[in-house]
Amino acid sequence: MRSGAEYLRSLNDGRAVFLDGERVADVTAHPAFRGAARSLARLYDIAAAPENRERMTFPSPKTGEPVLRAWQIPRTHADLRARRLFSETWAEATFGLMGRTLDHVAGFFCGYAATPRLFAAAGQQFADNVVRFYERARDQHLYLSYAIVPPQIDRSKPAHKQSDPTLHAGVVKERDDGIVISGAQQLATGGVFSDYLHLSCIHPLQPGDENYANGLVVPINAPGLKLFSRRAFAQASMNAFDHPLTMRFDESDSYVIFDNVFVPWEQVYIYRNLEICRDQWWKTPAHLYGNHQAQVRYVTKLRFMTGLAKRMNEMTGNDAQPPVNIVMGELAALVSVYESMLLAHEVAATIDADGVLWPSHTTLYGAMALQSEFNGRMLEIIRELAGSAMITLPSARADFDSPQMAPDIARYMRSGSMDARSRVALMRLIWDFLGSEFGSRHQQYEKFYGGASFLVKQNVNRFYDYARAKALVDAALNLPKENS
Repeated sequence: MRSGAEYLRSLNDGRAVFLDGERVADVTAHPAFRGAARSLARLYDIAAAPENRERMTFPSPKTGEPVLRAWQIPRTHADLRARRLFSETWAEATFGLMGRTLDHVAGFFCGYAATPRLFAAAGQQFADNVVRFYERARDQHLYLSYAIVPPQIDRSKPAHKQSDPTLHAGVVKERDDGIVISGAQQLATGGVFSDYLHLSCIHPLQPGDENYANGLVVPINAPGLKLFSRRAFAQASMNAFDHPLTMRFDESDSYVIFDNVFVPWEQVYIYRNLEICRDQWWKTPAHLYGNHQAQVRYVTKLRFMTGLAKRMNEMTGNDAQPPVNIVMGELAALVSVYESMLLAHEVAATIDADGVLWPSHTTLYGAMALQSEFNGRMLEIIRELAGSAMITLPSARADFDSPQMAPDIARYMRSGSMDARSRVALMRLIWDFLGSEFGSRHQQYEKFYGGASFLVKQNVNRFYDYARAKALVDAALNLPKENS
């Protein structure tokens, strides 16, 4: 098994990460990335712990050695449940606040490797490539992120009609030993911390866009590959008391620049193929597996959110108030919907002719469609419960050390059940979850997690069992006419 220390050492591989106008020398030491890197390293240690062996690993079909369950292709309902328990363990260690841990993109490659014939339609070598890389990633415990959305330059035009054909990441040269990629792609959440980047496109492509219709993997430290991180929320001036979540779980999002990046043929599984580039998401279980993990993570985050609200109510002494009971009941009801739909992914899962289990399309996409609608409402409930509590806190941890301030803080900022320091620590946690830059990014992240809400709703519409629904209507129309 890969240890957390081994993982951290692997990040010092010359990767080109840029932040605040400079190239980052060491992502494990830079204050913007240090805390998140250590949180991810801890996940490797949790998985490698002997007491967690059964929950977190399964025997590699190739070597027999224990490998992460994130790479297990489910063939039974019990297999899918085992994947859920694996992801739940990691999500609880990060409170659901790191959306692109290793198990997310691993799910996509499980889906690809489960249905290699899709890629073989363009040549057996492409199917062999995707299966071979899946097995390597599985047996070496590799961490993949992905960039599958083209840049927002001019969405009124397809990729090949942009002002410059190398704005979107695509093929600019074909060689005997591989291809060369230039252009940009987003969003690469967690890319700073990954071993490999998976480049493809989930947006609809048109005839003429063939150069951008690819699927490939490339090492993060590949020559010419550059990651431009968004503004980092974790800063050197911060401490874990004032910013308890930001300091640990800001996984970063990056714009990816391909500056004539060479990719060997063995790392390419889709090449200039519009149909397969589209079908990789819908005619394999890849999108279902990756987003099953995403819903495990989201449900864990909602439990954490509910726990924050409950602790706050207990601290303020409002927990027994009828109005508080009512809004907490609404919050608990919404969280229960997501918990139940997550379990339904497994219960309603189906097994295809190849013996591969597919989570339920309808319940998965139904949950994702509701996520963009209801996440904001759940956050609003906590804001209503908090009132002014989050914006009447001491300015910083240092205030507790001030002789002029500390006595008054201790007297006036306590609650009926907590001393001032404990109360402020709880409210700082809630503010970091809800109102800080880190919290605001999470609100935006969840709203567009599955893409624009209308796209997710179209997925629900595509997979819903309308035949059964219409059959009920037809049966009602054909009732006996005794009284007519």
